[in-house]
Formats: sequence, structure tokens, C-alpha cells
Amino acid sequence: MKNRPYILTIAGFDPSGGAGLTADIKTIEALKGYGLAVCTANTVQSDVELIACHWIDVEVIKSQIEILFDRFSIDFVKIGIAQNWEGLNEIIDFLVEKNAKVKIILDPILKSSSDFDFHNMSLRAESRSRFDEILDKIYLLTPNYEEIHKLYNDKTIEEAIGYICSKTNLFLKGGHRKEAVGKDELFTKNGKYFVINPKSQNISEKHGSGCVLSSAIITYLALGFPLLKACFRGKRYTEKVLSSNKSLLGYHRV
Repeated sequence: MKNRPYILTIAGFDPSGGAGLTADIKTIEALKGYGLAVCTANTVQSDVELIACHWIDVEVIKSQIEILFDRFSIDFVKIGIAQNWEGLNEIIDFLVEKNAKVKIILDPILKSSSDFDFHNMSLRAESRSRFDEILDKIYLLTPNYEEIHKLYNDKTIEEAIGYICSKTNLFLKGGHRKEAVGKDELFTKNGKYFVINPKSQNISEKHGSGCVLSSAIITYLALGFPLLKACFRGKRYTEKVLSSNKSLLGYHRV
């Protein structure tokens, strides 16, 4: 039997199981990876309401990362919510220190699906250079349309895409598009462009769908699929979760 690849998620804890670490682990395990987890925040939430976010100290996060990297071979990491860009940059530097070849997907979660603002992490002048450093070190950024606008509120969508792709690969999620809802786009660092259209028609909104998608993509990458195929398969798996029932909490199965 082939050993499963170890995949680390660094994200927040959601007691409802729909988003964050719990959703990530469900996704990774369903797709035949082995999920490891480091918590960035304890949240007080359900699938419809988030009332508080208690951040974990960066040194604690780094200690958890260290013991896992010392024990397991980890080449693939997904990152969700972080308290600020400075702390996230420190975490990513530590990951690269532990494994210079690590592939990192960053899902830049700025607001929960229940409309809770985690922080004001738009790119003000003093934080732009820090975020630029982050983009240079990660393999893929997975914002939705609302997030890319908030990250680059001084740029048009085309300018933001061009800038990000000068540094890393970009998977732009289409769930918040005004037209062609669900049309996702992959822009690669080497200038290639791909559209991944939705397939399933029987889809209902789910709490934590972005977490599922980024976790699915990192798992397929860990299983050896190239970037485009990993994104395509990740979207199809996410659609299965979205169509699994009519509630806000999706079921994980292949």
C-alpha cells in the first residue's frame, strides 16, 4: 500500500467543522492524504455566526510547526487565517527554514462566510512590502473577488492580477463574481491563463467552501498532480461537497 503524503494545514479552529482546520483535515483525508494541523486562532462560531476570534501567539505556532517538521516529511502546506502580515511572514520564513522546497498555498481569508471581519488586512503602505515578501515565497494564492479587491484597493482587478502573477501563481475564485458565478481562473507566474468553469448544477452555498478548495488543491499537488490538474480536481471535489446536501455544512466523500 502506498504511503499517504503528509500535508500540513495552518489555520483557525472552527467548532462547527465547516471551515478552518476541521474542514481542511476532512478534505485531506478524503482525498488520500494525511492531514497535520497547526492552529492560528480559536474561534467562537457556528455555521451561521462568528462572534469572536482568539489569536494564537506566533511562537506557539512555530513550536508546533517545528515538532511536526522534525518528525514528518512535509513538502506541502496550506495556510488560512493569520493575525497580520508580519506574523504570517515570520511563519512562512520558518517553514522555508525547515524545508527550502516546501510548496505553500495561501488562502487569504479576510472575512468569514458569516460576515465577521477578522482584521483590516488591506494593503496599506506600511504593510505592502511585507505582503510582497509573502507572495515571493508561496506557490499559489487563492483569493475570491472580494478579497482581491480588498487586498489591492488601489488597483484595478487587472492590475492586481498582473502584479500578483509577477510573483506567484494565482487561482482567482469566482463565487463572488457579479457575472459568470462559479467561473474560476488560474493565472500562472509564467504567463499562462486557464478558465475552470463549474460543472455541477445542484450546488448550494456552504460554510467554509474556500477552505475545502484550497485544501483539495494542496492535496492533489501532494499526490503528484501538476498545478492545472490539481486546481481542476480541487474544484470538482469542492463541487461534490457543495452539492452533498442543502445545509450550510457539506459532507465529505469521494
